[in-house]
Amino acid sequence: MSLRRAPLTAAAFLAAGALLAGCTSGSAATPVASKPTGEITFWSSLSGMADVAAAFNASQDDVKVDFEEIPNGANGGYTKLSAAIDSGTGPDVVGVEYYRLPGFAASGQVVPVDDLVPAATLDEYSDQVRGLVTFGDETYGMPYDAPPLVMWYRQDVLDAAGVEVPTTWDEFEAAARAVRKADPDAYLTSFFTNEPPLAPLAWQAGASWFGVDGDHWKVSIDDEASTKVADYWQKLVDEDLVKEQVGFSDEWNADLNNGVVNGWVGGSWSASGLMTRTEAAGQKGKWIAAVPPSWDGEPSGALSGGTSFAVTKNSENPAAAAKFLEFLTTDPAAVEARGDVGTAYLAYPGLNDVAEKVAPTGYYGNDIYQVFDEASAQVAPGWAWGPDYDITNTALVDAVTTAPTLGAALEKTQGATVGGLEQLGLDVTE
Repeated sequence: MSLRRAPLTAAAFLAAGALLAGCTSGSAATPVASKPTGEITFWSSLSGMADVAAAFNASQDDVKVDFEEIPNGANGGYTKLSAAIDSGTGPDVVGVEYYRLPGFAASGQVVPVDDLVPAATLDEYSDQVRGLVTFGDETYGMPYDAPPLVMWYRQDVLDAAGVEVPTTWDEFEAAARAVRKADPDAYLTSFFTNEPPLAPLAWQAGASWFGVDGDHWKVSIDDEASTKVADYWQKLVDEDLVKEQVGFSDEWNADLNNGVVNGWVGGSWSASGLMTRTEAAGQKGKWIAAVPPSWDGEPSGALSGGTSFAVTKNSENPAAAAKFLEFLTTDPAAVEARGDVGTAYLAYPGLNDVAEKVAPTGYYGNDIYQVFDEASAQVAPGWAWGPDYDITNTALVDAVTTAPTLGAALEKTQGATVGGLEQLGLDVTE
């Protein structure tokens, strides 16, 4: 039975916040082999994963990993993956972002790993992170990173405007005004129209877009906390205090280098990309990381993205796949092998000490991993991704560019999500 079209039961609502439709597809897993052997395939869009696979192969002779880099989700990676799994040609191990994992689990394209990975290993993860990969009473992936929402600022621009790093959203607005006053061509940050950060910002404000109401999914994308966030950013856009633009575009890159845009609402993963985009402009030491401003003076945070690694239903050697999966997500040697291509904030305890040593942290004007630690400790509990978040994300991007306001965009996204989930056969309440 397809999880996606099965009735949702309250038993599927985990304390960690992860939800999925009520019945399970059944595990294709076999018990953990004492010494698995064989050859497996591994697909990922994350940079450096070819080196991780090579390090695993060099570390032992029992399992050989063949790696293939695929496009990220925005560039068709999930479409390719889904088609390959359905045709029986999918990989053994694959990277799937948290917001997409419920859909792959619901369709039976990835299988539970509870009988493949030692329970003691899975139990090392925090409840918050474990909840992102657990649906019903089964675990459908191994968490890789848990990137907290992080603010990036040009410290020299804040200094020139005479403001401190904002600790509240009121202070953030004041800082945005001060930056514009000090230099009419400069902005504190952007608001991306192609990748609007409303989900993590709403999470940080205490929203919960998906929940359970009896045997129904409850969808609350336009709830009070989310609307507060949308209205706040709409005010900043209307008063020309932030620059509305396409993120990761040539224009945005130029604005970063030219001092037009001097901040980024991103995640811990942003550090390597920010360095790559700005180091040629002589900005080393000028950028800092900071925890997100608070709404009410009480610290609160969210995750911004994040990836799990899963075993697909195509795997004919799930025990060997699990052996590599465990190395990939829990072994310090995997972090070292990936090297300085990123600034991942890893989910498995103890790995961030290694990550900090290999990451390009020297580019920044403060201790960014200390900020990551602080932001991670503030992540608000209770957030869950919906059973098919692609419906929501597609609707949100379209609504942000077509609706008159961001608040109206949330209302349109709410309606599109409810309608889309009902078309999948799910019972939904608002």
